[in-house]
Amino acid sequence: MAYAASTSDAVRPMTGEEKKVIFASSLGTVFEWYDFYLYGSLSAVIAAQFFSGVNPTAAFIFALMAFAAGFAVRPFGALVFGRLGDMIGRKYTFLVTILIMGLSTFIVGILPNYASIGIAAPIILIGLRLLQGLALGGEYGGAATYVAEHAPHGRRGNYTSWIQTTATLGLFLSLLVILGCRVALSPEDFNAWGWRIPFLISIVLLGISVWIRLMLNESPAFKKMKEEGKHSKAPLTESFGQWKNLKIVLLALFGLVAGQAVVWYTGQFYALFFLTQTLKVDAQAANLMIAAALLIGTPFFVIFGSLADRIGRKPIIMAGLLLACLTYFPLFKGITHYANPALEEAIATAPVVVVADPNECSFQFNPVGTSQFTSSCDIAKSALVKRGIPYTNEAAPAGTVSSIKVGSTVIPSYSALPQANTTVSLSHGPATAATPTDAKAAGAAFDKGLGDALKTANYPAKADPARVDTVMVIALLTVLVIYVTMVYGPIAAMLVEMFPTRIRYTSMSLPYHIGNGWFGGFLPTTSFAIVAATGDIYSGLWYPIVIAAATLVIGLLFVRETKDVDIYQHD
Repeated sequence: MAYAASTSDAVRPMTGEEKKVIFASSLGTVFEWYDFYLYGSLSAVIAAQFFSGVNPTAAFIFALMAFAAGFAVRPFGALVFGRLGDMIGRKYTFLVTILIMGLSTFIVGILPNYASIGIAAPIILIGLRLLQGLALGGEYGGAATYVAEHAPHGRRGNYTSWIQTTATLGLFLSLLVILGCRVALSPEDFNAWGWRIPFLISIVLLGISVWIRLMLNESPAFKKMKEEGKHSKAPLTESFGQWKNLKIVLLALFGLVAGQAVVWYTGQFYALFFLTQTLKVDAQAANLMIAAALLIGTPFFVIFGSLADRIGRKPIIMAGLLLACLTYFPLFKGITHYANPALEEAIATAPVVVVADPNECSFQFNPVGTSQFTSSCDIAKSALVKRGIPYTNEAAPAGTVSSIKVGSTVIPSYSALPQANTTVSLSHGPATAATPTDAKAAGAAFDKGLGDALKTANYPAKADPARVDTVMVIALLTVLVIYVTMVYGPIAAMLVEMFPTRIRYTSMSLPYHIGNGWFGGFLPTTSFAIVAATGDIYSGLWYPIVIAAATLVIGLLFVRETKDVDIYQHD
């Protein structure tokens, strides 16, 4: 049946059928996000298992890029499955997507690692990530459209906000399963084989999800449209080949989703990477703090979704973007202060400076592990990046061999260029080039000198658990999650309302997955690269801030409010 746009619909209790639709769609999507997030949460372990043929820093970046590969293909999944959803129906399309996602995840759990099958391991892993991305590209649009088309007028924000909780709950579930495995196993066993358990468990979740979705009926809006013979025969052409629809797709992307995506990934994923990779907080403690923040913040998805039914979707989303732009720097500096105060103190009392000729410095981002960092500047910066030590840059005259200043202590670097044939000075005087034979000894001496200087300056190798203010870290992480709920809670309803029924699945899925798959999915890799290049542990925040600010301006100027739209229109 089609719901009438009446006041009584907006206030009547939720029916049993509607509860089943929301529960089934949300639960299935939780499991799908669980599958997807396992990889992100286990990036460091996966780097060691599947990219062990390169150095640790490159392996971690490579693992992040493989994580991002799943996001890269999400828009293509949106096109493939969005077209199917608009032509044959919402229900059967997202049955297919969950099967692809679940089986791909299970196979990761049984995939041999690099030590067993060599280069084939990361190749197969990336292939599975691509399949996951394709499936997820068709999942969200189907679930959001399906729930919205069952919702009464005036309640779509509330109903679809339950779908918005699924990504966070999926992450939360993945963190809980991982933590359970870490607690039950020794670190050695978990890193060797225990990390596979969360992936293998997904086969059970897959069975439950498929069973639940088989119980669902097709959405009333799609059934009504198909009975009237008004469904689209060419949804891709109608969505993107006609300017009247294409311009709405572009506004949805640049005026809503791009900013929502970077706020979402900063608040959940980048915050976790920042805690573990930059602040060196114990992984288990970091996961628990993120999980606690998610638990506290998740109800706000429904709160802001319901509020959007009363005051509109746009004001809440725009407010979330504005708050993120204004407060990210102080929030992340606060996280440093409470999670690793020793690092903050060391930065203040003994700042690290790389003194180098800019012309011999390369970009410290080597995803495939093929680059050879042999100049004295590259060696110096690589050593600091590997230790997670923030630094600033100071230009030196051309031809100067680089050095690192830790407070008042100077540690000379060295060059490992193959053509060099002079010996190396290990004193605190000028450094010279080293032969390949000398390079190993020079490297050992340089690493020891740098390590001693950092230790003397009280730079911590890891965050001291006794000094971590867990309550305050969780509080700051919760603020980040609340920003996520502001931008993400109302957006499903708004995207559904922007497009007509006949092309809704296709039209809303593409901007959503370009925004979240590309702008959001590449955020950890991009921000990590910016930090590695600049030495400033906060510089990676410029990426989400700039994207969110641009979205805020475009959204305020060009995107119209949608809460009173009749979504049963076909044209």
